[in-house]
Amino acid sequence: MDMKIFNELDYRLSIEYKTEQSWDRLRNNHFVWRELLDSIHRKNKDHRPPPPPGLRRKHPKDSPFRRIALFDAQKNRVVGNLAPIKQHQLQAIIVTGKIVGWLGMHKRKGISRPREIEFLKQQTQIFYLIAGCILLMTTLLAWWLSRQLLIPIQQLIKGTQALSSRQFQTKIKTHSNDELGQLADDFNTMAQILEKYEIMRQQWLTDISHELRTPLSIMRGEIEAMQDGIRDFNHEALNSLHFEVQRMSRLVDDLRQLSLADTEALSLKKQPINPLQILRESLKLYHTQLAQHNILVEENLQADIIWQANADKLRQLYSNILENTLRYVDSPGSLKIFSEQTKTQLSINFIDSGPGVPEESIGRLFDRLYRVEQSRNRAKGGSGLGLAICKNIVEMHSGKITATNVSSGGLWIKIVFPYTRNGRNSCL
Repeated sequence: MDMKIFNELDYRLSIEYKTEQSWDRLRNNHFVWRELLDSIHRKNKDHRPPPPPGLRRKHPKDSPFRRIALFDAQKNRVVGNLAPIKQHQLQAIIVTGKIVGWLGMHKRKGISRPREIEFLKQQTQIFYLIAGCILLMTTLLAWWLSRQLLIPIQQLIKGTQALSSRQFQTKIKTHSNDELGQLADDFNTMAQILEKYEIMRQQWLTDISHELRTPLSIMRGEIEAMQDGIRDFNHEALNSLHFEVQRMSRLVDDLRQLSLADTEALSLKKQPINPLQILRESLKLYHTQLAQHNILVEENLQADIIWQANADKLRQLYSNILENTLRYVDSPGSLKIFSEQTKTQLSINFIDSGPGVPEESIGRLFDRLYRVEQSRNRAKGGSGLGLAICKNIVEMHSGKITATNVSSGGLWIKIVFPYTRNGRNSCL
C-alpha cells in the first residue's frame, strides 16, 4: 500500500478518536470501518495513473485495504483484519502526544499453494541449469584462451632457450595473425639473421686462419730449409721472408681497419668537405706509382661540391681502389676517373683497362677475404679485404658501391652517394 494512503488513514483515525474520545463507534463495526476505507480508496483512486495496457486493476478482494486492522492502545483488536497482532506491521496513532491506538498492516504470507511452490521449484532448477551452463562455457572458453596464449609463449620460451644454446636453426610455427603471431615471425627473422651471422663468423674465422696459415707455412718452410742447410742464408732468402712478413702485416692491418670500420660506423664524425678534391689529392699521392706501372690516368671530375662526410675514410676508400688498380691492372694500362652529379646523388666512376673479373665472381668481389683466383690472385699480394673495406666505408655514408665488367675487358667500379644541391646528404 502507498504510504501516503496509509498515513492518511492514520490521520482520519486520529480525528475519529478526538471526536469520539474512544474507539467505541468503530469497535467491531465493519460497516463504518468499510465506509471509512472506501472513502479513502475513492479519494486516491482518481489520482493514480492508468494501468499499463493489458494490466488490470486489482480486484477488491485482493485490495490491500483488506489487510488493515485497528488496535487500541493496549493492542487489542478493534476492527479489521482478524489475524493476530504479531502478524501485523504496526504504526502508532498519536493524539495530543499520547498513543491511543495502533494501525496495523497484515504481513504477506509466503507462497503456500502447491502450484506456486512447484512453479518456484521449476524456476529455481532452470536458474541453476542456466548458471551451470554459463559456468561450463566460461571454463571451456578460459581453457581455450589460455591454450591460445600459453602455447605460443611456451614456444617462444623454448626457442629463446635454444638460441641461448646457439641452435640458430630454431623456428617457431605461427598459427595466427595477431600480436603473438607477429612476435613469432619476428623471432624467426631474428633466428635467421643470427644463423646467417654465425655462418659468416665461422667462415670469417676459417678464412682468417687460412690467410695466416699460408705465409706462416712459407716462412716456416724457408727457415727450416736454412736450418737444415738446404737453402743458403743469403740476401735472396731474407727478401723472401721479408715479403711474407709484409704480406702478413698488410693482412693484419686490413683486418684491424675492417674491425674499426664496423665499430666506428655508429660514431662516424662528418664535416663539410669536397669529396672530389680529396680524390684529386689521393691521385697526386699515387701519381708516381701509377706512372711507374705505365698506367695512364684520365681524370674528368665535375665542379667542386661541398658534402657532409669523413675525410679520412674517403682517403682510405680512394687509396684502396687505387692500390687495387696498381696490383691487378696489366702494364701498360689505363684508368678513367669521372664523376656525375644529379639533384639526388653523386657518382664517382673508376674504369680500368683490365683484365676484368669472371662473371661468377662479380657478385662476391666485395666479400671479405674473397679473391679471384684467375687473374687477380694471391700472388699479387692482395689480402682480399681492400674492396670489403671500401664497401664498409661507402655504406657508412649511406652510399652504394658496385662492380661490373666493361666491353673493353676492364673493370668498372661505381660509387654512388646520396646528395642534394643544398650541400647535405641523406645520412645526416
